[in-house]
Amino acid sequence: MTILNAFWVGGLICLISQLLISKTKLTPARILVGLVVIGVFASGIGVIEPLKKFAGSGVTVPLLGFGDLMAQGVKEAIGKDGAMGILTGGLTAGAAGIALVIVLGVTAALICKPKDK
Repeated sequence: MTILNAFWVGGLICLISQLLISKTKLTPARILVGLVVIGVFASGIGVIEPLKKFAGSGVTVPLLGFGDLMAQGVKEAIGKDGAMGILTGGLTAGAAGIALVIVLGVTAALICKPKDK
């Protein structure tokens, strides 16, 4: 049942995002940042945890999950480092994923040759 819930919840998030792209003047970048901010906010008020139990990857794979990851990192870092954790926690928690994206992006740029249109 979790697979079905992940599918429809993740699909609903993607549908809402696509409707925002199609029906508003918001750019895709703003919508993506908005999803991350919503993930941070939802994690802060405790909404994302029950959603993760209900839909699993349907919530964590879209950008809401990245926002949740950053919020959890900040919570842990504040407990460990105090106020300095506000600045370092989110980046520390997301460092592996951010580093992987950078490495894969540079690798793709080296392998693929852009063509003029």
